[in-house]
Amino acid sequence: MLCAQTTAGSTPEMMADGTTPPVTATTNDDENDDTLSEEDLDGPCESVGRGPRSLKAIAKAIQRIGMELLQNLKPTEEQPNVIISPLSISLALSQLALGAANETEELLMSHLHGNTLPCYHESLHNVLVQLKSNDLQIATRIFMRQGFRLKHGFSQDSQRLYESEPVVLEGLKQINLWVEQATKGKMPDFLTSLPPDMLLMLINAVHFKGEWRERFDPQLTSRGVFYLDENQLVDVEMMEGPKHPMSMYVDPDMEAYVARLRFCKRTSLIVVMPMSGQVNVSTLAEMLSISELYKRLPKENAVKVTIPKLKLEYNQALQGVFTNLGLGELFSNPNLSGIAEGFLAVSSVMHKSSMELNEEGAEAAAATTAAISRASTPVFHLNQPFFFALVDDKTKVPILMGAVHNPSPGAAITQRPEAGSKEKLGFPIDKSHVSSKDLPPK
Repeated sequence: MLCAQTTAGSTPEMMADGTTPPVTATTNDDENDDTLSEEDLDGPCESVGRGPRSLKAIAKAIQRIGMELLQNLKPTEEQPNVIISPLSISLALSQLALGAANETEELLMSHLHGNTLPCYHESLHNVLVQLKSNDLQIATRIFMRQGFRLKHGFSQDSQRLYESEPVVLEGLKQINLWVEQATKGKMPDFLTSLPPDMLLMLINAVHFKGEWRERFDPQLTSRGVFYLDENQLVDVEMMEGPKHPMSMYVDPDMEAYVARLRFCKRTSLIVVMPMSGQVNVSTLAEMLSISELYKRLPKENAVKVTIPKLKLEYNQALQGVFTNLGLGELFSNPNLSGIAEGFLAVSSVMHKSSMELNEEGAEAAAATTAAISRASTPVFHLNQPFFFALVDDKTKVPILMGAVHNPSPGAAITQRPEAGSKEKLGFPIDKSHVSSKDLPPK
């Protein structure tokens, strides 16, 4: 099954002998067009915010805050996989920054990595406009107690820049119903209770579900093995694409396999699977650049892909992690004089994200058929812990990102077989195109 709409030049390439072509850095016009003249920077914010330099800076800022949060949000037994929307969290902090003043505004903008970017709010607004064409739902709203009055400027700017409408709080059911409707029924019961002394609450919930450019055949889905670590494994449902169009390469700096699987609507699933078998977010954060990964991705090939079915949800109050990151002032003694008269402190910031990967897809380009044998098709087994990001291909903004340590938390964990009796992960490596440090550990 193929996507109805596709772009020219998307035909996967294989070498004459059926092997993977050499990995080379590739770029497109969007990635090269990242400069802005000084004259453009001197223009009005509406113009500067649409510039390619501003868009690239926003994408990098959102990635950075996402990686910082992932480093501080540790997996738990109840939630072994951490999945967040750095876009949604950046949006919440950005809206708060509209009403902050003096040191509090500087603190927020510093953590948003937007203190050196001219016209930050207009730039983020333009990113949101560009993202609207994707299969993305962002639930953003201000809920207020009866009688609480926002300053007109803050209310107006919140709606103009972030489409965040202030409404009077009627109760818990009102909030949960709004979030459920905004996420097409995917997030019921968003909150379990309300803080008794709450005056103002910022809520963001992001849901994404894309259609693969080429469908995974449900008849090929079967039980498979996911290696949790050196000693343990878990039984999972594995989807298989015998000749799935995909870009992949070995990154020698991160010592990881990098792969890109495309959805129909300008969005990709970027996967980074460390050869060590463990996802160290702190190490990845030092080297990971989503825009650079895009530049290094080779052209698509027909690849034998096995990938676990995923249904991930993550629900977290962010007061603790914000405090750990140095934003504790927001909950104790901030200057939010731009929001309303009198002393204000943020009472709660809740975040919930969900993502589902299954066999569903829409029609894609028929140019994925390559005259190669099954035996010579490169393979990619996503069968051990990995980092992922759902990325808008044009802006390089990470919509969702996370670390998957166990795709089947409810399944029984068993001991890993002795060395030599199991099939290891990954895809065949052509040693003529990579150095010795690119190869999996022996």
